[in-house]
Amino acid sequence: MDWTQIGSMFLATMNPYMLWVCLIGVTLGILWGAMPGLSTTMAMALLIGLSAGLDQYVAIMFMLGVYTGSVFGGAISAVLINIPGTPDAVPTMMEGHTLAQKGEGGLALGTAIAASFLGNWVGILILIAFIPVILFLALQFQSWEMFLLAMWGIAICGTMSAGEMPLKGWISGWIGLLVASVGLDAIHGVPRFTFGSLLLEDGISYVPILIGLFGLTEILRVLPQKAPYAIPSEVGRVVPPFRTLVKYSRSAIRSGLIGTVIGAIPGAGANVASFLSYDIGKRRASPAERAKWGKGSYEGIVCAEVANNANIGGSMLPTLTLGIPGNAAAAAILAALELKNVVVGPAIQIEHPGLIYFIYFALIIANFLMYGMAIALVKPCVKLFSLPRSLLMPLIIPLCVIGSFAVNLNSMDVVIMLVSGLLGFVLFQFGFPLAPLVLAVILGPLADENLRRALLVFEDESIWFVLSRPIGSILLIVVLFTFYDGIFRRGK
Repeated sequence: MDWTQIGSMFLATMNPYMLWVCLIGVTLGILWGAMPGLSTTMAMALLIGLSAGLDQYVAIMFMLGVYTGSVFGGAISAVLINIPGTPDAVPTMMEGHTLAQKGEGGLALGTAIAASFLGNWVGILILIAFIPVILFLALQFQSWEMFLLAMWGIAICGTMSAGEMPLKGWISGWIGLLVASVGLDAIHGVPRFTFGSLLLEDGISYVPILIGLFGLTEILRVLPQKAPYAIPSEVGRVVPPFRTLVKYSRSAIRSGLIGTVIGAIPGAGANVASFLSYDIGKRRASPAERAKWGKGSYEGIVCAEVANNANIGGSMLPTLTLGIPGNAAAAAILAALELKNVVVGPAIQIEHPGLIYFIYFALIIANFLMYGMAIALVKPCVKLFSLPRSLLMPLIIPLCVIGSFAVNLNSMDVVIMLVSGLLGFVLFQFGFPLAPLVLAVILGPLADENLRRALLVFEDESIWFVLSRPIGSILLIVVLFTFYDGIFRRGK
């Protein structure tokens, strides 16, 4: 360990210009993430152009600020208007919006801010201290294990809705899997469920579906109401009391570990981390606490927000050490590095001495700035989203259309958003949860492609060879237990 390099990189990140650039990135990330239905990936992809003309270290500082800010930003609209700004904010929405309706929106957002701050710390510290261990675990996840991981995510669909039979959650999940299978087969390029339409051959992006299900559906549900719910404009305390954080410290640490490890698995992403952490937290909660889940649980917010923010540190691990992005947002970081002729991989410390230390310090500074800006922006956002529903909801419709079109600059995505909104409204009327459908659409391609690849790899092997893979066997048992738990316990 070169302490001279560490010291010089620390001083470089503490340069006032660097701090200002990082603050701009964090602020843009929070505001972008708060826009209903948009995503961290989209923020990274569109804002990367702003970093093209910057110096190498300045560009890295800016992009890491955007990354850190946008992951939290999704919680703002999720809590205040029941529309998640990013896909991984869906579990936060399920708990936080109910609290907002009770007049506790400020405290719910304050809990999300504190959880995000803590989650970032967990991810950063584990990234620094346990790179060899997490790298070893991530390398064990091959096609079969990735398929089982995706199936576990789909299996928890039955436990994601309070007061509903698990079957409804699974039905919603299977609908999502069907939607995810539309388009060209990833292995052989065979069209599936395209009905001869060239527009469907690229598949259906989860972003317009997310916007439709949680944006348009919410508008259709709220506008006809004679006395629609309102978010109190005075939210009171934002910073949660210290005892609240201590109370859920075990859940926070567990969720941080889950988020970091999931982030280190290429392709899994913050969506998987937040949903899995939320479900595991619900199962591990005490009976008295579990009764609050789905009705406004601060522990649920902590589990989801710690996990998706810890995912940042985890996703940077394979990105920096292998050159394999942990998720789509990390791929944008990789692209920003490549724009500056930085080749990441096992030799990064040799070819670019001190760069990895600079990234560590940049993540730490971005985390502190995110915490400060998030607290500063909460009350203005509450004032904005406290507008009368008859005024606010029509204003969100153009955002839904623009957000859907901006994914691929394709008008077909706007149509998909409209259809998803109508489908979501019908499912809501019949009591089907919407979150499992989104989760399955996100995980569907991951499950499909990896199952097909695993079948090709194991084509000449016996079933016993497949079952002899330790991590795969553990995941298979976990998936089966999840179905068992849903059918024989929650299903009673």
